[in-house]
Amino acid sequence: MSEVHPTDEAAIALLDALVRVPSFSGQEGEASRYAVQAMGEMGYDDAGVDDVGNATGSVGGGPRDVVLLGHIDTVPGVVPVRRVGGALYGRGSVDAKGPLAAMMVAAARARPLRHLRVRVVGAVEEEAATSKGARHVAAQYTREDPPVACVIGEPSGWNRITIAYKGRLLVDYRLQRPVGHSAGRGTNAPEEAVAYWNAVAAYARAFNQSRERAYETLDPSLRALNSSSDGLHELVTMRIGLRLPLDVDPEGLSERLRSWADDAEVTIHGVEWAYRADKRTPLASAFLGAIREEGSRGRYVAKTGTSDMNVVGPAWGCPLVAYGPGDSALDHTPNEHLPLDEYLAAIRVLTRVLRTLDDLAGAGRV
Repeated sequence: MSEVHPTDEAAIALLDALVRVPSFSGQEGEASRYAVQAMGEMGYDDAGVDDVGNATGSVGGGPRDVVLLGHIDTVPGVVPVRRVGGALYGRGSVDAKGPLAAMMVAAARARPLRHLRVRVVGAVEEEAATSKGARHVAAQYTREDPPVACVIGEPSGWNRITIAYKGRLLVDYRLQRPVGHSAGRGTNAPEEAVAYWNAVAAYARAFNQSRERAYETLDPSLRALNSSSDGLHELVTMRIGLRLPLDVDPEGLSERLRSWADDAEVTIHGVEWAYRADKRTPLASAFLGAIREEGSRGRYVAKTGTSDMNVVGPAWGCPLVAYGPGDSALDHTPNEHLPLDEYLAAIRVLTRVLRTLDDLAGAGRV
């Protein structure tokens, strides 16, 4: 298949079209098929939808792999797609179809690649607690034979490199009990749930007392609280999310959370350990060099959320960063938008990084 090196106009058209295809977590099929079609039109090898719904394709014929792992799903919510003041608005423009489209274009532009194969993956269900797409890809390599490097497609800003993410733990709380008289001395189910939340929040405050950096704190959030009664029984359900620093063991914390539940049912799920990548790698150096060539010094950042880095980092142990255009403060918001000049700058940075890695592979340095 002939190689196509997309122009800036084609790159913008790709992003616009991809953002216009809805792809909420669990409903990514149409967007994955579109991404595969676009990779085919750019001359990718073996572009297709894999067994779990990921959009995949590769360029280059080298014996070792670089994995560009983006995600194609979005959180719910419709943000009308439009261009305003040089920016593209739309759900997923920042998180994370912008980074994924930048990867797709950069891999096509980086050719010819003689020493590496670059695999681009638009993973499904990153925004869900399952991370089904990333787990499927993670199982295709081992820690003994990992990719040469992996870039996670997440918004960092075109001149910043993310090297760490917090961990995560989700708590589903459910308490059902017979209705008591409101004048009685006992606590009702909603009051018990509030007491449980207060215990979690108090534990986090005590844990965080001597911690100043956001990446080092334990952060609870009350995501949902609902109560109901049929006249005989009262029911309360609650979901709590916790963001975990590196030194918190999710298993130990889970045991503590269960011990506070009394007669409520507590289910723990969505568990991810925090992860910090090594910044002293050829991959990180290649990014810093490419960002400097684009006119900025570049810097490393640690994020307080989670990403597919939490999945593949521990599994592979290879050089790893997260990178992509966009302001992550706009993730999941009604104002989600991506400046197109930043998107194009990120494509140029990624293209240089891939060419540098290919040269290093040819010299036996990766």
